Amino acid sequence: TETLLDTWNIGCGFFLLLFSLVRYKTLHPSGDVPAAEGDSVTLNCFFEVSSSYVTYLFWYKQQGNGSPEFILQRATGSGQNSPKFPKDRFDAELTDKSVPLKIQKLELSDSAVYYCALQPTVTGNSSTVDENLWSKDNTILLYIH
Repeated sequence: TETLLDTWNIGCGFFLLLFSLVRYKTLHPSGDVPAAEGDSVTLNCFFEVSSSYVTYLFWYKQQGNGSPEFILQRATGSGQNSPKFPKDRFDAELTDKSVPLKIQKLELSDSAVYYCALQPTVTGNSSTVDENLWSKDNTILLYIH
């Protein structure tokens, strides 16, 4: 069955993220990361949340001129991965200040630009995106060789 997140990601498109710099701020992730095929790598994304709202964090992957692809979403005590990015290879654990993405058994096809995005939801209505933070500074270039 298709989840609400799949519908949002496909139906509304990646670039529908709304920007809000008032109460939520993501910090710079780790930048360019070289890695070898078969290795594991951790891509860091740090953030600040200055409120008590539930925080959702997302990771996306973009190859070449293609559209960003949803990898996973994490919230306190919950989360889901896209079927294309299984949890045994792509995983992240949300803490109060970071959501590092761990990629295991690297493949050449994992070479891409990775984005983290912060979406604090301020209502209980899961069909509404009330506030979201996206920044081009939240990118990591991963080179597999």
